[in-house]
Amino acid sequence: MKKLLAVLIVASLCFAGTGFAAPAKNAGKKPQSPAGKAKQADVPYKAFIVVEADGGKMIDGENVHERRAPASITKLMVAYVVMDRLASGAVKLTDTVTISKQASQIGGSQVYLKEGETFTLEQLMKAMMVASANDAAYAISEYVAGGKDEMIKLMNAQAKTLGLNDTEFHSVHGLPPSKGEKEDQTSCSDLAVLARELVKNPKVLEWTSIQTDSFRGGKFVLTNTNKLLGKFPGTDGLKTGFYSQTGFNIVATARKGDMRFIAVVMGSPSGKVRDTAAIEKLQKAFAQYKMISVVKKGEVIEQDVFLVDGKYRKMKGVTEKSFLYPMDINKKGAITKEIVLPERVKGEIKEGQKLGELVVKLDNKVIGRVNIVSPVYVPKANLFTRFIRRLGLNI
Repeated sequence: MKKLLAVLIVASLCFAGTGFAAPAKNAGKKPQSPAGKAKQADVPYKAFIVVEADGGKMIDGENVHERRAPASITKLMVAYVVMDRLASGAVKLTDTVTISKQASQIGGSQVYLKEGETFTLEQLMKAMMVASANDAAYAISEYVAGGKDEMIKLMNAQAKTLGLNDTEFHSVHGLPPSKGEKEDQTSCSDLAVLARELVKNPKVLEWTSIQTDSFRGGKFVLTNTNKLLGKFPGTDGLKTGFYSQTGFNIVATARKGDMRFIAVVMGSPSGKVRDTAAIEKLQKAFAQYKMISVVKKGEVIEQDVFLVDGKYRKMKGVTEKSFLYPMDINKKGAITKEIVLPERVKGEIKEGQKLGELVVKLDNKVIGRVNIVSPVYVPKANLFTRFIRRLGLNI
């Protein structure tokens, strides 16, 4: 009996060490190797784009139309609406803005605005563009548009005007949406277009290039969230954005000589990784490209236009603006210019009136167009002269 008991004990111990043990909780799930986890964490971004600011040529990019939440970069569209209102004279930077209860209750990055406080519009713009203050963005929206919802409507209307097809705004600050709210959406491509428009305004770059400034009479220090300002020479803008669901984003711009590039990086795992990626993209662009002067402003076009009714019988047009083009130093290509002008123009000719176009091509592909305009005002000739010309006589 003792021998039989001993055999049974040994047998049970043997089976306990075999595949007859109870299945583990995660059985059937393939475990992720440490190498796989590291590889996933090493992805520096979900999407990026680099463009030349003047003409908009895309230098490099990946997932450029992937829709993602921009976080605080949303404030760039608030700034665009404000600059539009400033240009129309609807508001002034010296205007006094009184802080509402709603604005004082906005959390996240803030300058701790209090209900009833007053600031100039410019002071609030600095707080928004430098320190990414959400409460300042809300107060600006209330003053400029009449309310948060009205500003969002203006932001989306401007997005449509600019052709930002990947973009839809639901906030004025870019904070994560509350339950039942929608997330702001945009893409690297759309943000590059918006940035190209903003860098045309020196005031915007004046704000976004500030590293530190004072607020509320020196009691509060504004510190720029864009750390490229101290790391990459020539950087003077524009904006960063982050919350956990969307990752770390940046729209950065830098200028060296006559070249300005814009880099947009979205969905990075950390601010350091994002900034490093943006710097690498900008460094590569400046190293790989040089700006070629293709057309100079005021360049005379050596092709006459016959003025049917003008006091002068014919004239030569001039180019309306300069045209620069970023050329890859490692590639060769033939740039050609095609003059597109009518043989005759009727009526009086106003100074700056468009007569035709100078079409710029690289390897037979259109890369730009420059208007050919009249350099002077040409009034109509008298009735007798016009009558004789219509008879085909040369006067």
